[in-house]
Amino acid sequence: MNGAESLVRTLVDCGIDTCFANPGTSEMHFVAALDRVPGIRCVLGLFEGVVTGAADGYARMADKPAATLLHLGPGLGNGIANLHNAKKAMSPVVNVIGDHATYHLRHDAPLTADIEGLARPVSDWVRTSPDARSVAADGAQAVAAALAPPGQVASLILPADTAWNEADGLASLPAVAPRPAVDGDTIAEAARLLRSGETCALLLAGRALREDALHLAGRIAAGTGARLMCPMSNARLQRGAGRVMVERVPYPVDMALALLADVRHIILIGSKSPVAFFAYPDKPSLLTPDTCEAFPMAAAGDDLLGALEALADELGAPPQAAHVAPADRPEPASGDLTVDALATTISALMPEDAIIVDEGITVGRQVPAKTRGAPPHDWMQITGGAIGIGLPLAVGAAVACPDRPVIGLQADGSAMYTLQALWTQARESLNITTIIFANRTYACLRDELTNVGALNPGRKALDMLDIGNPDLDWIALARGMGVEAGRATTADEFNRQLAAGLACQGPYLIEAVL
Repeated sequence: MNGAESLVRTLVDCGIDTCFANPGTSEMHFVAALDRVPGIRCVLGLFEGVVTGAADGYARMADKPAATLLHLGPGLGNGIANLHNAKKAMSPVVNVIGDHATYHLRHDAPLTADIEGLARPVSDWVRTSPDARSVAADGAQAVAAALAPPGQVASLILPADTAWNEADGLASLPAVAPRPAVDGDTIAEAARLLRSGETCALLLAGRALREDALHLAGRIAAGTGARLMCPMSNARLQRGAGRVMVERVPYPVDMALALLADVRHIILIGSKSPVAFFAYPDKPSLLTPDTCEAFPMAAAGDDLLGALEALADELGAPPQAAHVAPADRPEPASGDLTVDALATTISALMPEDAIIVDEGITVGRQVPAKTRGAPPHDWMQITGGAIGIGLPLAVGAAVACPDRPVIGLQADGSAMYTLQALWTQARESLNITTIIFANRTYACLRDELTNVGALNPGRKALDMLDIGNPDLDWIALARGMGVEAGRATTADEFNRQLAAGLACQGPYLIEAVL
């Protein structure tokens, strides 16, 4: 077999069953191998940002990596923004990036690029296979690197001749180290802080935001009075009726400072100390007061569930958890289509076990509070701040969980970054309902203009934050990609559209005109 086939067979043996792809000439032998070798589902994206964002969404829901297939340096470059998001989400991803044949590189052909240099900032592991006989072992190492706690982006660069030359055979997955346990002294110190009588908060992230870990955190809160918090942006949060609620550290600096003002000990469990998204004149970068001690109890790659179990045992925490969300579903809204009406109807109609993909940016900030008592669901967010993740993230989540409904809360401006994901949704008949918050503006940036102290902006500045003139026609855009769509300008129309979208067999888009 050639190097490409040895790599594909190795990936299958290592548990890779999905490849999100946008291939080019240098990857044709890998494409042919994917066709010959059973076991990997190939999902085409029409832009590499869709490919990498979908791999992120798949990893967050499947808890294992998918592969991507990218074409040389420019193809990787097109996918970098969502690899940045994937790295911040600590999602396991295996990138296979084609390159020119090794002997062709010295001629500096038009597509020649420093692929390793492009890959390193958005990867935890980077390797270029030197020859066909190394490809299988390098592929197995890439999967192991992706699986290493807490989850990593691994980028394997595959020169064309290493794909077409003869290989030795397959390689086995190397041993992947388990998540390390948190030592007893650290657990004891966290317990001491929680017993101190001073205001304490647990700041939970990563694996600590799953239902079983949240229940343990709720038991700790019940026994100690500790507050439960999480970062503003999270890869995956399990929430809804019957699950333990956590407070998100808000995006606006003043709101975050107010939330944390009385906290004297913040115990970090899978998280870092809260920091402002951006720097602002005369405002701090760190969101904790000077009187607050941050105690790093468990790092993101540690056994967070085991650490919480040990802490609950150390404290003798009661069996019942505090801060459990009661079932609370409102009636669908009526009247004008406001942000509050949108959030109310989403809460009213959300199916049980839904996956919410939140790139709502400004408008979407009001939806979480309204959906605390909705049926249990998973909530995924933009983790690295690189907009254009929402539509691809929904693709990956739907591929990973075909039996679960996916609802996308999507700002109109950021949707345009990766609009091509709608085509993939249609081609794969994915169960995704996308709600476009059509406010015709980069509303977040309008707020930021004030936040950074840019006073009295004129027409030129404001025009750069306005995406009207002409207005985007989301019905035409969606249908042009093969996705059925409807428009809502009132709350009652939105109720009908959301019900239709959730009942649709395949993708559906709703333009909610605000």
